[in-house]
Amino acid sequence: MPDLPFIARARSFADRIAFRTPEVSHTYQQLLDRSSQIAVELLQDQSELQEARVALLVAPGFEYTASQWAIWRAGGMKLPICLSATESEWEYALTDSQVGVVIADASNAPKIASLCQKIGVRLVNVSGINGNAVKALPDIDVNRRAMILYTSGTTSKPKGVVTTHANIQAQIESLVQAWEWSAEDRIPMFLPLHHIHGIINITGCALWSGAVVEPFARFEMNAILERVRDDAYTLFMAVPTIYVKLIQALEAACESDRAAIVAGFKKMRLMVSGSAALPASVHQQWTALTGQELLERYGMTEIGMAISNLYRGERRPGSVGAPLPGVEVRLKAENGPVITAEDEPGEIQVRGATVFQAYWNRPEATAETFEDGWFRTGDMAVLERGYYRIMGRLSVDIIKSGGYKLSALEIEAALLEHPLIAECAVIGLPDDTWGEAVTAAVVLKSSTLELAALREWCKGRLSVYKIPQRLKVVTELPRNAMGKVTKPAVKALF
Repeated sequence: MPDLPFIARARSFADRIAFRTPEVSHTYQQLLDRSSQIAVELLQDQSELQEARVALLVAPGFEYTASQWAIWRAGGMKLPICLSATESEWEYALTDSQVGVVIADASNAPKIASLCQKIGVRLVNVSGINGNAVKALPDIDVNRRAMILYTSGTTSKPKGVVTTHANIQAQIESLVQAWEWSAEDRIPMFLPLHHIHGIINITGCALWSGAVVEPFARFEMNAILERVRDDAYTLFMAVPTIYVKLIQALEAACESDRAAIVAGFKKMRLMVSGSAALPASVHQQWTALTGQELLERYGMTEIGMAISNLYRGERRPGSVGAPLPGVEVRLKAENGPVITAEDEPGEIQVRGATVFQAYWNRPEATAETFEDGWFRTGDMAVLERGYYRIMGRLSVDIIKSGGYKLSALEIEAALLEHPLIAECAVIGLPDDTWGEAVTAAVVLKSSTLELAALREWCKGRLSVYKIPQRLKVVTELPRNAMGKVTKPAVKALF
């Protein structure tokens, strides 16, 4: 049986740079050699891992990906865990997925050592693996299970999303085709590598294409902007919060610095925003500052990316675009029928090779989330002039008030145009009269804001039933590791 496809492709890029930092660069051949070395250590006296779960607690970069490839080449299932999670969060993920081995680097191994000892899990310090051990690695079929990613768990305990090698390959190939990746591309990687955005959209696509990845431990703005100034990148992918921070930094910079950095952004061939809704106002501000039209897309842990604005075509603010290559999308009304007309809201359902296999050890949850082979995303959208516009999660972003279904995201986009509002989150709270009352939590740029003044400002901008009925001014909005506002936590503020 031939190599897994990502290994075969890496061999064709053997002498090219895969990872580059200010201190050192590593080629694809070094990545192959190092992953083989780590795989041998994982196998010990076994011929293959037989889909045993191996957790990964390694800083982003060469060693992370070498460890990931090692797990796959040895026949294991990768479980990436958050570097900054609490011990109880680690314990839940490790015990729920029945992990047998944890791979950690020198800085993270001491942090998880006591937990590994407590639950009887083998800890491998990747920083200590050396030597030239040689062992034939097993042949792995692409239809075998490759990875478990845990969902955020906002409504229940996090569920493990199981994807096969074939799923991962389909997710990567769809984006490589749609966004025209090539071996000449160069991209920074500063997003967490326990989320699909960093694993698939950035690192996966880059290494599939023979491109160069520059890893950062976190979003280190000054260092990243220096590299942008140096024309280091052809692509850039971030979450909306990061674009907001970049706008603030550019506006605060002196004219010469701003001009040099903006010139670097202008030369990039593609800039993408995802993992949360991009407010149209941020989209427009970024274009005005840099000349770049951000490409917004839609996806989730269970399906990879499903919908995207066009690389060569319209990038419409407030919309996520059209289905990606190899992905089928439909809208389904709450009362059952499939929606075929535009301007009628329904739940996004997705089908195709990119869709995950199952939730780990949760057959009932898996069955509930599929309908006739279509994955039910739980997100509401409407099709407008050929592009999908996300209305929000059925559970937290769709507000049922006075008989209307209101999109919290649409109301948030309008409120962000208020001169005093820096950030906002809109939710529905129980109300005897309306069913749910439109409620806004806002972070102000300065001064104060009263509900009456906000409601007056909203007139003519929002339909009367979309105008907030309650208001709370906060110093910051609760966010998860990806910078996404967590609506259940917002509700707790009231």
